[in-house]
Amino acid sequence: MTDAVVIGAGPAGLMAAEMLGKAGLSVTVADAMPSVGRKFLMAGKSGLNITKAEPQAAFLANYGGDMPVALKTALDQFGPDQVIAWAEGLGQHVFIGSTGRVFPSVMKASPLLRAWLARLSGFGVRIETRWRWHGWQGDALVFETPSGLQNMTPKVTILATGGASWARLGADGQWAAHLPNDVAQFEPANMGFIVNWSDHIKPHLGAPVKSVALMAGGQTSRGEFIISERGIEGGGVYMVSRAMRLGAKLTIDLKPDWPLEKVSAALRKPRGKSTLSNHLRKVLKFTPAQTALLSEFGRPFPDDLTSLIKALPVTHQGPRPIDEAISTAGGVRFDALTDNLMITHKPGVFCAGEMLDWEAPTGGYLITGCLATGALAGMQAAAFAT
Repeated sequence: MTDAVVIGAGPAGLMAAEMLGKAGLSVTVADAMPSVGRKFLMAGKSGLNITKAEPQAAFLANYGGDMPVALKTALDQFGPDQVIAWAEGLGQHVFIGSTGRVFPSVMKASPLLRAWLARLSGFGVRIETRWRWHGWQGDALVFETPSGLQNMTPKVTILATGGASWARLGADGQWAAHLPNDVAQFEPANMGFIVNWSDHIKPHLGAPVKSVALMAGGQTSRGEFIISERGIEGGGVYMVSRAMRLGAKLTIDLKPDWPLEKVSAALRKPRGKSTLSNHLRKVLKFTPAQTALLSEFGRPFPDDLTSLIKALPVTHQGPRPIDEAISTAGGVRFDALTDNLMITHKPGVFCAGEMLDWEAPTGGYLITGCLATGALAGMQAAAFAT
């Protein structure tokens, strides 16, 4: 009989398995997909951003002001420094970019995952794929496997089943049916927003928008975003997506490094026979994408464009569907858990990762949160089992 079962082989589940294996427990990791870490590998396709090197207070602010005790404990114990040490301990040197984002030097997720799986194998961790969890039968976990139904009754269980976005990678949220009274409704997080563009935007589809500031609900994002066929998306939008989902209006400062007075003085320069777009390019160094956004959301133009350039109101039709979101809000509520991430009415069953009711932006915060809660759940489950 195995001592511990971990359901879900993403970053949270694998980190929980590592903590259990280090503690000397026999561990089985079960995942519904044909291979492990699929979302983790997808996240690494454009460069695996594992954490953000910044002061702890600034780091924690990205997880919301009213942080549950368990989440804060997890992040205090396994924050950016520990994530860096963990990656380098797996032989993956890292570097810190100009914005503080931390990446493996090879920029890919696959070498890190291979090294991690080898270490887990050294701890005796057994990984089973194509094992889909179907809840409990009495005290036993029930799995549908390639060889038929399997029941397991471990000393401890860690659920790390992911959220409800990217179903094709395994995060479909179906597990919520097994915890009907403990789950807050899923909502998209780190998602793009739908914009019904006018025809004049078409030449700019796919264009990156840089050197601007997006503002919503008191938050400001200096990240880049993309004008896509479906709307606006990318890291800059994701940073303010929670506030937008909750109803905050989005505005864009098209010249965030210039005070209002400097913008106004530049606009008063003689225009001569130049078109407005050429004038904006000359006096404000606007890119074609910036000019297109000003035209899309600012018409009919007022006599003085200064205020519009510093706070351009963006009209959108709401977030993209949940299955297109990078992550989800909602999931197992923290008030259904103890401060060590155990389900209060199921002693010995712990939860970790994106299935918990928290959210954080991309940029290293999301992966760090998954690793941190996986580490806390694994350590606490090991203590419970022994």
